[in-house]
Amino acid sequence: MTAGFSMIAYMPEPYFEESVKGRVSGMNRTKGGVIMERKGVVTFKSRPVTLIGTGLEIGSRAPEFSVIDRDLKEMALRDFKGKAKLISVAVSLDTPVCDAQARRFNEEAARLPEQIVVMNVTMDLPFAIGRFCSTAGIERIKTLSDYRDASFGMAFGVLIKEFRLLARAIFLLDRDNVLRYSEIVPEVTGQVNFEKALSEAKKLMAGA
Repeated sequence: MTAGFSMIAYMPEPYFEESVKGRVSGMNRTKGGVIMERKGVVTFKSRPVTLIGTGLEIGSRAPEFSVIDRDLKEMALRDFKGKAKLISVAVSLDTPVCDAQARRFNEEAARLPEQIVVMNVTMDLPFAIGRFCSTAGIERIKTLSDYRDASFGMAFGVLIKEFRLLARAIFLLDRDNVLRYSEIVPEVTGQVNFEKALSEAKKLMAGA
């Protein structure tokens, strides 16, 4: 996979650290509690990288977050109240693995019950996301951008400090926003386990 930074709100590490100083450096107090830096969780092209944010545990309630859709509308977790959520997290839609990930979940969304919403979250700019969706025919999933303040990345513990990108991951929330399944891919350029994620989603909805 080749990095496609042309679509991404990318900040070099020193500028990124300065821009969020007091929020994500080391271990800091925020409204949500303590934000941590976690090492040894993932690599990027075999290079160890640092994740910002506390890792979520199965059975815990997912934190609120704010992202932007392709029409520049602000969206939050509360906007999907009453529905289960399958959240696909990727590095950039301008890369082959992430492109395939979005397309696969867009196809699978047609086979899932209406009571579950499928989201795709990246750091890509909303305009670029809009172009990608138009070209790829992405209509069944919510394509969202975390470019503005990395709210999702920090809340779910998948923000890569060194690149201000999101680590590849899957999160499955029930209707009450309780985490029922998650996968953070150890090598960011690798693929998620589609079959396991979809199986868990169907299992969740069957018991709803």
